[in-house]
Amino acid sequence: MTDRQIPSWSELKPLMRPKPLVLNGTERRLADALTIADLRTVARKRTPRSVFDYTDGAAEAEISLRRARHLFRELEFQPSILHDVSHVDPTTDMIGTPSALPFAFAPTGFTRMMNHEGERAVVRVAQRRGIPYALSTMGTTSIEDVAAAGPDARKWFQLYVWKDRSAGEDLMARAKAAGYEALMLTVDVPVAGARLRDARNGFSIPPALTVKTVVDAATHPAWWMNLLTTEPLTFASLSSWSGTVADLLDKLFDPTMTIADLEWIRASWDGPLIIKGIQTVEDARRVTDAGADAVVLSNHGGRQLDRAPVPLRLLPDVAEAVGDRTQVWVDTGILSGADIIAALALGADATLIGRAYLYGLMAGGERGVDRAVAILDREIRRTMALLGVSTVKELGPQHVRLP
Repeated sequence: MTDRQIPSWSELKPLMRPKPLVLNGTERRLADALTIADLRTVARKRTPRSVFDYTDGAAEAEISLRRARHLFRELEFQPSILHDVSHVDPTTDMIGTPSALPFAFAPTGFTRMMNHEGERAVVRVAQRRGIPYALSTMGTTSIEDVAAAGPDARKWFQLYVWKDRSAGEDLMARAKAAGYEALMLTVDVPVAGARLRDARNGFSIPPALTVKTVVDAATHPAWWMNLLTTEPLTFASLSSWSGTVADLLDKLFDPTMTIADLEWIRASWDGPLIIKGIQTVEDARRVTDAGADAVVLSNHGGRQLDRAPVPLRLLPDVAEAVGDRTQVWVDTGILSGADIIAALALGADATLIGRAYLYGLMAGGERGVDRAVAILDREIRRTMALLGVSTVKELGPQHVRLP
């Protein structure tokens, strides 16, 4: 028999602690988001379908992206116990300067389409959090305005090589004058990938007011109001465009570029050079021989060639081949701090994230980007501690087993 009694108010009172009421809707949604997947769910509700799909989607059947995510999900951590992890330091070196976290914000195009705060919001978070930010050639805020929004941030400029080489030279000169630290040359876009979600949604820049988009506007009035009442979309690389993203890429970008053109880049840019879009060991060797300060193993987030190599799978071989001569970074499919730690353990010096912070931006502007970083920061530190390491340099292949 169990003796029972009616609890007194003094006994019940400590148990009755209602969750604090948060009146601001954005703050409430962000506080409830515990993972990047949670931010993605909020972002899907807060933005028109065509805009969300532009960010979320990939090329053709999206096999490359699914394979990248699958490998991260299926890998196995191998923790080591009984180590002092009372203080965990996730700081890492990125081209000679420490980053407070082992990732940078990857360059993303048309960012003010996701949220009207756009690139300014992202660079402010980068400055506050002590991580680098790469502005895309296809960014929707000018080189100079991003520099003004984050004067103390580590800023890189991402360059696509145009058919009009003088335009590229002008962009590099502007970036240098505005204090950008490094140039990130993207080399996996000789032509645009077939992004079928965009084609099916009729996605264009700027969005066309079709019957479909008008109906969508009725369910996302805040997004449309912000788009229509803030400054018109402008681009880091051109004054205007009316058409699809694929049409724009095919019109501007130069499919004749070769490894010899890196000499042209170096003639205009004397700072650190990062080559993004490497997908084979041999290409990693070629660009390293040509003087790259860092190579980014990337299949463009699965947005170019479908069935492309999975960067994480390629990572150990590239790190062994060129890791003693240049930094090796990786992107594509990274949606958690555990993903980042796995990449570092397999030989990456650092990582880039794209969709992860864009989901935050769509969910809540600058506050959403900051929430994404806070989530990744917590996951990185927790994963390191549970693996038994207190610094990034302690991570190694002994901590991860690939399927």
